[in-house]
Amino acid sequence: MHPPPSADLDALRVAIAEHWADHARDLPWRAASTTAWGVLVSETMSQQTPVARVAPSWTAWMERWPTPADLADAPTADVLRAWGSLGYPRRALRLQECAAAIVERHGGVVPHEEDDLLALPGVGPYTAAAVRAFAYRRRAVVLDTNVRRVLARTVGGRAAPPPGAPSRSERELAAALLPDGDEASAEWNIGLMEFGALMCTARSPRCDQCPAAAACAWRRAGHPADEHAARRRTQTYEGTDRQARGRVMARLREAADGTLHSWAELVSVASTDPDQAQRAVATLLADGLVVERAGELRLP
Repeated sequence: MHPPPSADLDALRVAIAEHWADHARDLPWRAASTTAWGVLVSETMSQQTPVARVAPSWTAWMERWPTPADLADAPTADVLRAWGSLGYPRRALRLQECAAAIVERHGGVVPHEEDDLLALPGVGPYTAAAVRAFAYRRRAVVLDTNVRRVLARTVGGRAAPPPGAPSRSERELAAALLPDGDEASAEWNIGLMEFGALMCTARSPRCDQCPAAAACAWRRAGHPADEHAARRRTQTYEGTDRQARGRVMARLREAADGTLHSWAELVSVASTDPDQAQRAVATLLADGLVVERAGELRLP
């Protein structure tokens, strides 16, 4: 993809800015008082989890562990219980490891340099860029699913970006479109993300109400279908190993602190499929989400 003509880029920037000004959601981590740690927690929780589910969990989490040092010192079992039903609980372990690294390497303060952020456990290119942009108002290329989709449509004329991680060409395009200056680039990033979340959505884009319609290459091309649709696999949660693991974690979270569980009990909770049930418990052990003591199991 190549940058659009200057007139289209100017129109797109105006549309994104106006949409952000008029429709930005009042999310708790967007408060002016939110620390860089709060931004990092929100970005970690929001990976593969809807914002509506994240907001109450984030608020409770930050009240309980407002600094990296607080989380680093917390019992891991309490951390996993607090993570609750956000899904992918390994993120909770990585977040606690990240907190410990921030305390050890940076005196308890979330770093702002990209290399330092990327060296933290569980922090990848997107999260590092998001912390730089939204916590420290630094110039950074923030490429989440929403931003990739907006740019694929408005600039690339495609229904959606290719599946998987952002390509080199996507990163180069996003970098080329990034406004000069820290504050301007931070506003552009958050505006693009919100535009993709509320207006240029994946399944039901509001093209008839879109303020960027005149600058949209996808609209001018007649809204061609997703060329990568066949490669996008959507797996239902029902009957998966994830569901089996989730059942085991729910049983462990509900139990009193330190309660021991037999293999047989947790296997029976996991699934009616014996192989899947054994696999669910075994992978939880391998991931460090469950520990074994004298043949019995509990939260770490």
